[in-house]
Amino acid sequence: MSTEPASQPINIYSDWKAELSNCISSIDELLNQLGLKAEDLNTTEQAASQFPIKVPQPFVKLMQYGNPKDPLLKQVLPITSELQVDSNFSTDPVSESSFNPVPGIVHKYRNRVLMIISPSCAINCRYCFRRHFPYEDNRQSKQQWLKALDYLKAKPEINEVIYSGGDPLAANDNFLSWLTGEIESIKHIKRLRIHTRLPVVIPSRIDDPLLNWLSNTRLKPTVVLHINHANEIDTALSHGVNQLKQAGILVLNQSVLLKGINDNSHQLICLSEKLFDAGIMPYYLHMLDPVQGASHFDVPEAQAVEIFNQIQSELPGFLVPKLVQERAGETSKSLIL
Repeated sequence: MSTEPASQPINIYSDWKAELSNCISSIDELLNQLGLKAEDLNTTEQAASQFPIKVPQPFVKLMQYGNPKDPLLKQVLPITSELQVDSNFSTDPVSESSFNPVPGIVHKYRNRVLMIISPSCAINCRYCFRRHFPYEDNRQSKQQWLKALDYLKAKPEINEVIYSGGDPLAANDNFLSWLTGEIESIKHIKRLRIHTRLPVVIPSRIDDPLLNWLSNTRLKPTVVLHINHANEIDTALSHGVNQLKQAGILVLNQSVLLKGINDNSHQLICLSEKLFDAGIMPYYLHMLDPVQGASHFDVPEAQAVEIFNQIQSELPGFLVPKLVQERAGETSKSLIL
């Protein structure tokens, strides 16, 4: 297996907005940078037209040149298996459309709500449970955001807001600072959680403007990263996490159990160890949400339990993520064990 550098230089920008605008958007471009051929990987333009390919250059840099089985590549490359229709999979696998009371809000659980901050992601993961989400119905003007805030004010049982998307950190910091200030003024809200993959795939996203608004709020902020494989953690991400922690921000991680990527105890043990080394606490290991187009990533529950028992026997309890599944209509995530 060749490990020589990519034949074409990979440009890494110091500004996250430039990196975001420089994302790879074609199968050929991605494979050319990695020295791979499309015919060897069962790629398909049809799947890419249904759910576009989008991969930041820093994430590509973490992939192994010449390796068609690279676990990071497999998360983002459109292949023919996506075109399979499975009757057990749907376009709304966790029934979010039933819990969308006003644009921009998903309210499934009694005391916490999701806010769909941005329709954009920095990376399009092929297993994404929101790959069919109607973002066009949740694009917000400032006036519409005020209506969403009114919804929060009218629900005193809500004590936590979760920024989601897309990826919430794809939004600009001026907007995020304004919105956080508005939420902070609602007395019954105590906590702010940000679910994001952007600092993983573009580590420069953790910059001074982000740290300024995130650390200057009475809300208790938590950043939940999304990392599936130990190879996604490099020194740039570790540096960013250290900045978050120095600002007093709790940093957790959630992963998705994915066939052919991390579906063995060795990979998950390595992930937990490397997360801890980087200052990130393992939080959730999700069963795949049954979204149409991602059935080839599915790991059967019996196998997931076996893997979980293996990692539990080898890791201290604080490094073992909870094995969970999101089930439509349930009042919380369901623990598998």
